[in-house]
Amino acid sequence: MPLPNVDEIRDLNDQEIEEQIVATKKQLFELRFQKGTRRLEKTHQFKHARHRLAQLMTIERERQLQKANPEG
Repeated sequence: MPLPNVDEIRDLNDQEIEEQIVATKKQLFELRFQKGTRRLEKTHQFKHARHRLAQLMTIERERQLQKANPEG
């Protein structure tokens, strides 16, 4: 499974990005819980989830900055 593509995120609206951030944080919590109870089999899911979260938060921040400074 390849890492998520940031172009898919750019097509989402602000509300959908916020929902994706919450869902990804929940997924990370569940992965940590599985790791703690020694039921986690696919450890690479951590990397993918953290990468996706970083992409989502980056796009969200870019949009916040664009709204604050519409000139640039």
